[in-house]
Amino acid sequence: MTERALAEEIDALLPQTQCSKCGYSGCLPYARAIAAGEADINQCPPGGAAGVRKLAALLRRDAKPLNPANGTEQRRTVALIDEARCIGCTLCIQACPVDAIVGAARRMHTVIAELCTGCDLCVPPCPVDCIDMLPLPEAQAPWTEAMAGAARARFRFRNLRLERERDERAERLARKAHEDPGQPMPDAKKAAILAAIERAKARKAGIAARNTDYLAPQVRADIAAIDVRRASAKKKD
Repeated sequence: MTERALAEEIDALLPQTQCSKCGYSGCLPYARAIAAGEADINQCPPGGAAGVRKLAALLRRDAKPLNPANGTEQRRTVALIDEARCIGCTLCIQACPVDAIVGAARRMHTVIAELCTGCDLCVPPCPVDCIDMLPLPEAQAPWTEAMAGAARARFRFRNLRLERERDERAERLARKAHEDPGQPMPDAKKAAILAAIERAKARKAGIAARNTDYLAPQVRADIAAIDVRRASAKKKD
């Protein structure tokens, strides 16, 4: 079995809460790390002891207790926003990995409870401390495979949407930089963005980009830093 195929099988056993308590940016990156031998099977508190046993059986290893450094197993919770205190900053919306929070800037936000994975990533960025994580009743607490599958789909759709929005922003900036023909040279930031776009296109086409030769050394250094961050992000994903 290839490492990629193994990672997919591991991912299928993870709860898809996308909480990052395992130390990775989501369940799939954690699964890939396990498949590569870079992470242990006991780093997922939402999966709990049962999740560790499933991973141990798949990988033919001995089960072990959850690593306390990653947290403890708890009953599933759901986020609740105190709407009277909400200031509409949208930081919780940006933090939610599965788009379970709706609202608009300077408008009240609310949590779609049936979509919430209980990851609690929305709590730290809230500037007015108006979000609580409430334990669900015993009957509603179990997290099913169907729920996990739906959460995985929303997480992937959100990431695709964010990537598309980033690309669209970069393209708008690039077009804006060329709108005024009276400007002989765009500023350094716009030049870096335009060059990065061209380099990305060149990589897709399988050719070496040479559109940075005319840029100042600092701009070329900025572009190199961008490339390093992108490569690092792809590796984590």
